[in-house]
Amino acid sequence: MLELSHVHKVYRVGAFGGARLRAVRDVNLTVEPGEVVSLIGESGSGKSTIGKMVLGLTGVSSGQILFEGNDVSRIRGFSAKKEYYRRVQGVFQDPFSSFNPIFKADRVFEMIRSSYFPATSDADWRQKVLDAIGTVRLDPGNVLDKYPHQLSGGQLQRLLIARALLLDIKLLVADEIISMLDASTRIDVLNLLADLKERGLGILFVTHDLSLGNYVSDRSVILRKGAIAEMGPTRAVFENPMHPYSRHLLSCVPQLHRTWTEVDEELAANPPEDVVLPTVGEDDDSAPLTEVEKGHFVGIDQH
Repeated sequence: MLELSHVHKVYRVGAFGGARLRAVRDVNLTVEPGEVVSLIGESGSGKSTIGKMVLGLTGVSSGQILFEGNDVSRIRGFSAKKEYYRRVQGVFQDPFSSFNPIFKADRVFEMIRSSYFPATSDADWRQKVLDAIGTVRLDPGNVLDKYPHQLSGGQLQRLLIARALLLDIKLLVADEIISMLDASTRIDVLNLLADLKERGLGILFVTHDLSLGNYVSDRSVILRKGAIAEMGPTRAVFENPMHPYSRHLLSCVPQLHRTWTEVDEELAANPPEDVVLPTVGEDDDSAPLTEVEKGHFVGIDQH
């Protein structure tokens, strides 16, 4: 359904744009219907830039982004983009920034109606909204006709997902959508994504949190400096990480059964060999990916 082929993104930075920053390097990945693919990496790894390119919010420097066989990275014109957004939508980290505080929260639904369903009757539209709200496990009586400040972050985030579902989308880009939510609300949103996956929705899940990627995704993509370090079925990547950077990330995940002191003592006694990570030159392409087992790819550093 979604395919990124040799995608690069270069920003011009510095005085008068004289320098170049490679944010994304030769990324190749796919998302199929009913599949959750996690983009996992630290800040600056390129994961959000990839999400923005898929959504057409920033351009591609080179390469292709194909959706159902069409190169959507070259979409131009309001009508073409509007049709694309009928099938592909994004939900972002801060739900409060997506709502105008002077309007009631359900105004986001009316914006969809005016753009995509102007001929729909009031009764039919209300039923469509109620169905979408029910899908995201909200009680219409508790969220409709409320201002954003009267709702929790989790409720607002689910309203945004309901808004996307009004369009019968096929792909959802979820960019750090639970990082601002409390623990009890996070699991509700994650379980909602699992339900949507079962309905056939493809989800590109952007996160810096390995535990969340492990919980929700079918396949995981570990990004480092804009390049893919490791990619494959989530279980294979997490249980048998092959790239030093992947192993380093997983070793940093806090464990409830051990204290920091115990971890420090263990590291002091047995220093990991891969603390010094391989480098990727600023002017070089990413390391080529090698298939180490079925569907499990690792970037092999050649420096």
